[in-house]
Amino acid sequence: MYNYIIFDIDGTILDTEIAVLSSLQKLLNEELNKNFSFEELRFALGIPGEVTLNKLGITNLLESNEKWNKYLKEYFHHVKIFDDIKDTLDRLKEMGISTGIVTSKTKEEFINDFVPFELINYFNLVVCADDTEKHKPNPEPILKFIELSGADKSKTIYIGDTKYDMDCAFSAGIDFALALWGAKSSIGINANYILENPKQILELTKA
Repeated sequence: MYNYIIFDIDGTILDTEIAVLSSLQKLLNEELNKNFSFEELRFALGIPGEVTLNKLGITNLLESNEKWNKYLKEYFHHVKIFDDIKDTLDRLKEMGISTGIVTSKTKEEFINDFVPFELINYFNLVVCADDTEKHKPNPEPILKFIELSGADKSKTIYIGDTKYDMDCAFSAGIDFALALWGAKSSIGINANYILENPKQILELTKA
């Protein structure tokens, strides 16, 4: 069915929620002298850091984003690859299915946060936040990926964990599968497929 699988990173390949939100809490407590709950900050999962900080009323965006990334390292021990992701990527590679990444991480964040997990060789192409002017939920990141890869939209699917991911995929004219292992809920998300386990991705490649 699909011969090109595009992945989001946070909440799809890597379980980063505790690290991302804990480090954001620390930053906001310092910058705004306010304590935010995880629930109040969950909207930040899936969009670029500077967009998140802007929405929260932070004005020194560049400096604060750098500080957030520094604090993220303090919580990095919480980050892990979701169960069954590596086995699934191994199987997709064996099957000759092309895989790529479209992420809201900048190139620097991608190098610092993703490359250490030694998964980069599974992916043919990566589009980061600084590769496009507009970001998820705008379709530009996926359209950039399609342009660079030459992938057939009708045979390409994006796998992510947020409504931002779904909107990006649908606006770009490709299908979307919800990674329920990261999303934890499908409320408000009208995905083509709802996947409870990464191994179900393999079913998407069958005619």
